[in-house]
Amino acid sequence: MKIQFLGATKTVTGSCFLLEIKGTNILIDCGFFQEDSLEYLNYEPFAFNPKKIDFVILTHAHLDHSALIPKLFREGFKGKVITTPSTKDLLEIMLFDALKVQKNEHYKQPLYDEENIYKALKFTDVLKYNQVLNLKGINLTLYDAGHILGSASVKLEIDGKNIVFSGDIGRKNYPILRDPEPPSRADWLVLESTYGNRMHKTLNQSIDELLQAIKETFKRGGNVIIPAFAVGRTQDLLYILNRSVKQGLIEPINVYLDSPLAEEATKVYLSHPEVFDDEALKEMRNPKRTSIKLHFVKTVDESKRLNNIKSHSVIIAGSGMCQGGRIIYHLYHNIHREECGIIFVGFQAKGTIGRKIIDGEKEILLLGKMVPVRAKIYTIGGFSAHADQSELMDWLSVIKGNPEVFLVHGEESVIESFKNSILERFNFKCHIPDRLAVYELT
Repeated sequence: MKIQFLGATKTVTGSCFLLEIKGTNILIDCGFFQEDSLEYLNYEPFAFNPKKIDFVILTHAHLDHSALIPKLFREGFKGKVITTPSTKDLLEIMLFDALKVQKNEHYKQPLYDEENIYKALKFTDVLKYNQVLNLKGINLTLYDAGHILGSASVKLEIDGKNIVFSGDIGRKNYPILRDPEPPSRADWLVLESTYGNRMHKTLNQSIDELLQAIKETFKRGGNVIIPAFAVGRTQDLLYILNRSVKQGLIEPINVYLDSPLAEEATKVYLSHPEVFDDEALKEMRNPKRTSIKLHFVKTVDESKRLNNIKSHSVIIAGSGMCQGGRIIYHLYHNIHREECGIIFVGFQAKGTIGRKIIDGEKEILLLGKMVPVRAKIYTIGGFSAHADQSELMDWLSVIKGNPEVFLVHGEESVIESFKNSILERFNFKCHIPDRLAVYELT
């Protein structure tokens, strides 16, 4: 058995790993590279023959894990995609949105078309958490990763040996979803490392910071602009803001959700209460009239009209790293206003517009113009849907078998630090793979 690392190596996007097991070829994820410096890789030929891949196992619907699956079908893949039921539902809206974005980038050729997406969805089979599926003598089990709706960790069992792919691991005691459930045993482990060198603030601290940032901004007479991932982060924010109003922690506020994708994703979330935690189920069954004033912004014209709103509104839009989407226009019209507040609630990869803003750049290129940054910038790390170092170590501590660990999905300096922490606590053998590196697993 051997594994090749095709993405998410010393970086946080482009998740894709190829397993060759006794003549069976399995891809774990097949996602976009989203950093500017690596985006060209999305247009390169695959480093393998798609016609020889038997299965794709998809950990979750975020585009850095899923968005190149239609390209696989375009280039001859004839196998099956396997994922959880709720991930399949999210995948449909995510892939069509990704194609729409590609078509709007007129200087680039779209990587696939609608027919490729429909084919990908047609050949996607679903597997519930903790059920076992036999793939040509290889037993597949998916475990709840608690990251976004339907997210999974993957265990493959071959001749009594287990290889585990963590996927993106979520937080403990986080809104809506259940806590992550690690597999009990692994001989080899491919582990995400996004926050492997730092600790998040508690959720309650982060909620307090969020509400305080909103109150401060409204007192200054400005708008709050929140770049947020359409799937996962947006639903968490809406849940938290709504609950905060019900609890009397903040007055009912106008929240504009300027993301058709996020609206569709919210509907998918509401259709899958079977994966909610007890608290979220209780909230759903016990609604109160007092809540946020939520406005879904559907058309481009409706989005443009938000430019006329100068104060006392919260505008949530994508993309989460400010690399495109409607958030660019809201930043353009608000970031130069010192009374406004820009609240970052998610990871910002190197080279992205969001990262440049939180790193303190005084001017940002938006819509072809250099725009001064005068708004107050808030960075609230406790809303991350990724486990922090402590939560990753807790997740790892459950796994028996003294696994050999491959660290992926993190910036290089973070992975190096995380590796040292793992060696100190567990003394597991750790690797930091380069892209295209191949390892024999014996």
